[in-house]
Amino acid sequence: MAKTYRKVAEFKTVEDFSAYLKSENINIGLAPQVPADGSAALARKAAYKGRTIGNRWAILPMEGWDCMEDGTPSEFTRRRWLNFATSGAKLLYGTEAAAVMHSGRSNPRQLLVADHTADALASICAEMRRAHKDRFGRNDDLVIGLQLTHSGRYSHPNKPDVLESRTAYSHPLLDKKFGNDASNVVTDEEVGEIVRHFIKAAVIAQKAGFDFVDIKHAHGYLGHEFLTAYDRPGSYGGSFENRTRFFREIAEGIRKAAPGLELSARISIFDILPFVKGEDGVGKPMEWSGGRYPYAFGGDGSGMRMDPELTETVQFVKMMEEYGVGLICATIGSPYYNVHMQRPAYYPVSDGYLMPEHPLYNVSRHLEAVCELKKRCPEMLIVGSGYTCLQEYLPNAAEYAVAHGEADFAGIGRMVLSYPEMCADSLSGKTLNRCKICRTFGDCTNAPRNGMVSGCYPLDSFYRQRPEAARLREIKKAAKE
Repeated sequence: MAKTYRKVAEFKTVEDFSAYLKSENINIGLAPQVPADGSAALARKAAYKGRTIGNRWAILPMEGWDCMEDGTPSEFTRRRWLNFATSGAKLLYGTEAAAVMHSGRSNPRQLLVADHTADALASICAEMRRAHKDRFGRNDDLVIGLQLTHSGRYSHPNKPDVLESRTAYSHPLLDKKFGNDASNVVTDEEVGEIVRHFIKAAVIAQKAGFDFVDIKHAHGYLGHEFLTAYDRPGSYGGSFENRTRFFREIAEGIRKAAPGLELSARISIFDILPFVKGEDGVGKPMEWSGGRYPYAFGGDGSGMRMDPELTETVQFVKMMEEYGVGLICATIGSPYYNVHMQRPAYYPVSDGYLMPEHPLYNVSRHLEAVCELKKRCPEMLIVGSGYTCLQEYLPNAAEYAVAHGEADFAGIGRMVLSYPEMCADSLSGKTLNRCKICRTFGDCTNAPRNGMVSGCYPLDSFYRQRPEAARLREIKKAAKE
């Protein structure tokens, strides 16, 4: 039976919310306020590769699934990106999860980085810089990246309901969960082709005006999956050196083909067992009787929750430093097989499950793991994430984390869809607009999972007035029944 938890909106002061967290043994630091006089930690500038990033707010890359069928940005995409550009954040970390090749798209309407989309990408990147300058008076302290990805196991390039997986290895649990087998495993020759597409996409991104590219190694997508390819034979599996070869070959190729383009990576710094919906609707871990679970990168391999064991994570980050990477984004888990951990929420998504533990517990685990990684890798600039579930107290947690050196930037994802101005409002001392605060209803996920464009249908009037909003209500009603 699912437990009911008090909603964040019930707490009227940061003191009351902090007391509640302590009563639940949830460790999340909260600053009393975000100073509006320019002294806030979030307002500090950051030095990055000879440049200055104007503050410590970052916008995280997401998958809008709202591009044209050929992968070109649409007006939906443009609207989202301009919201990012005028949010007040000075680091647009990745902007979008962009596929490097058609077969690696997670949806037929995912952004594609290719020759035929290059001009549109250049146009929208320039427009973001102009919009930011018009709003804030300058853009020389704005840094914009583009995330490059291959969806691997979660590829749906041609039809949103037809899975065309390409996996790093045969996974004993995920193959069962998603209906994969050995025929889905990419060959070494295919890996080489994928690497070439990453390099080509980076060249296109540089010409389009992006400051850096992010090589995605998170959330169970192909790059992340290679990090646990212990059972894969050949040069891309087994040893740590082989399991990180995919990243190294991409990084080496980009440095040669696009000199001056900075590199980054969003990584799931620890993982746990895959979860499924139990008979009572609550998430539960898949059965595993093989002793220590070896496929959770950065996890200790024991129990339902699994504690972070960051030895290989730190080793990977240190290796990236050798390739010139000075900025990463730290996330955890996957929205495909342990959504309660990666995207904690008070309301389950339509194809998900009820929370097996307090949503804010996993927020705390995320923030604590990022803090530990920062301690072990002090030279790396780290963008924290996982803050949205904190709702109106998100800025308080972000200020605390940056002020105490637990992260260098506070990154927001879902929240920016409903309330992009939160970054600017928090720094200016403006009272937060409670009507725009994300309450984790999940429609930004429910929509694309059901073949519709992503957006905040409950709170953004642009999406609320669209016909998809009514369809979503019916889908959620049916799922509840």
